Amino acid sequence: MISMRNAFVVILLALLPGVAGAAQTAHELLAAGRVDDAITSLQSRINTTPNDAESYNLLCRAYFALQSWDRGINACQKAVSLQPDNGWYHLWLGRIYGEKADRANFFSAASLAGKVRTEFETAVRLSPQSAIARTDLAEFYLEAPGIVGGGRDKAAAQAETLDKLDPSKAHWVRGRIAEKKKDPVTAEREYRAAIEASHGSANSWLNLALFFRHVGRLDEMEDALSHASSAQMDQPEVLVDAAETLIRAGRNFPGAIGLLRRYLSSSSTVEEAPAFKAHYLLGTLLEKQGDKQAAAQEYRAALSMARGFSQAQDALNRLNR
Repeated sequence: MISMRNAFVVILLALLPGVAGAAQTAHELLAAGRVDDAITSLQSRINTTPNDAESYNLLCRAYFALQSWDRGINACQKAVSLQPDNGWYHLWLGRIYGEKADRANFFSAASLAGKVRTEFETAVRLSPQSAIARTDLAEFYLEAPGIVGGGRDKAAAQAETLDKLDPSKAHWVRGRIAEKKKDPVTAEREYRAAIEASHGSANSWLNLALFFRHVGRLDEMEDALSHASSAQMDQPEVLVDAAETLIRAGRNFPGAIGLLRRYLSSSSTVEEAPAFKAHYLLGTLLEKQGDKQAAAQEYRAALSMARGFSQAQDALNRLNR
């Protein structure tokens, strides 16, 4: 028979979900989209163990999800300073520098681009077998002007190495190079080769869909997204990315709603597609369809996980006006 004391504890945990979830790790909280709880947990860990590089890296990633670039940069810099030989930490510092650069003025962006290149190249030097690091570096080389170290030839060199590490990613890089050269025939061939090399992965189908959106072949985009959503879901974030692609293309909003609800109802939410962002996108779609009450519920759900997520707050304020 359960004791009165234990019964009280059971009732308390049932009434206070936050208490029941307190034992979750920061990794798990980020995967669940509970970024506020993750930040609180990580700051507590850092107060106790100020030289914990992993906690700073995770804190950086939490701020990255919130698009709080300066706070994230500070945390990522701390992780790198504590473990300068960790390629993963350099990769994340490069990523958040890149996000800030995308939103900066010309002169600030040029300075930040140099930092992105340095961090990505360091990540590859420290982790030469990392297909993820090499793919990020290749993308930088493609997007950055030559004055800050960009170049298609450099991206092509990374693709050659990726042939051995991850052929699917190698084809993706070559597809992006072809797009930059305004060669859609080669680009499509490379994206389809990536699908074959990955045995039909959802992410490879998504990349083909993104190509079709860029060239305005929207019916084919929807077909590729249908393949992505029905493929082996090795990367659950594809569901959210596919929904966002439909939103950006102004197509099949009911289908996008279905993808987001499928993601949110699954037990496979991931850090790469924060649940609070999925709630926000779902709210956006419901608002577009005129269901303001349901949209507001989704915006509130997003803010309950990430109160600093300004896009959801702005949307809720707009509905309340």
